[in-house]
Amino acid sequence: MSENRRAAVLGSPIAHSLSPVLHRAAYRELGLTGWTYDRFEVDETGLPDFFKHLGEDPGPAWAGLSLTMPLKRAVIPLLDEISDTAASVEAVNTVVFGDDGGRRGDNTDIPGMLAALRERGVGRVERAAVLGAGATASSALAALSRICDGEVTAYVRSEARAAEMRQWGERLGVAVRTADWGDAAEGLGAPLVIATTPAGTTDALAASVPDRPGALFDVLYEPWPTPLAAAWAARDGSVVGGLDLLVHQAVLQVEQMTGRAPAPLAAMREALTAR
Repeated sequence: MSENRRAAVLGSPIAHSLSPVLHRAAYRELGLTGWTYDRFEVDETGLPDFFKHLGEDPGPAWAGLSLTMPLKRAVIPLLDEISDTAASVEAVNTVVFGDDGGRRGDNTDIPGMLAALRERGVGRVERAAVLGAGATASSALAALSRICDGEVTAYVRSEARAAEMRQWGERLGVAVRTADWGDAAEGLGAPLVIATTPAGTTDALAASVPDRPGALFDVLYEPWPTPLAAAWAARDGSVVGGLDLLVHQAVLQVEQMTGRAPAPLAAMREALTAR
């Protein structure tokens, strides 16, 4: 694939996105000198127009798009098909344009989570805890459906969120028990804890990390380390962070958009570290 192609990340806000750093590093390593990767500020209301004008652009053909919030569900009606993985959580973070103009959506967050965990030696677990609810938590449940043999306890702030997580559990085939956020410290004793909450939400839990913790997957990457992740690492627990997820989901995006595999994980991670 030596011809010029375009790709980009869409979302709102988008200025903070590190996806261009990762994809451009991959293109350099793969020798795709004619490929570009940009970022565009696009919200839900502007997404249909963005797609409408894609084909009118006289520049290089589009290879694919990365999608962040709030577009992961809004994009689905604009696609020709979506993968089973994306359908399982009703969220698309990757769009690949076929040679025939078809638009296929996928979700690389879920396999990206699993790859990041495997890299840190986390395979099957007997039970797990999820801190928070929402889109990232549903992706966490989808990942856990493949590696957790027992119950997942989700710690949430409202009954509405609790009901939502139980529904996702039923849909994904995961045994989900819900508990009040006030009891979240009890969940830190699980073999695997996945924190999906915004910055600052889990800070108070840092004092409750057990003496011999299991694995923590904290999906945040800014600020890093979070107080919870720092306390976890100080007790020699295994910590997987948001940058690990970001790199691994981007690896899968690069492979799909370029048709080249394996994507250069080491070069992409080096670029992220050097940014």
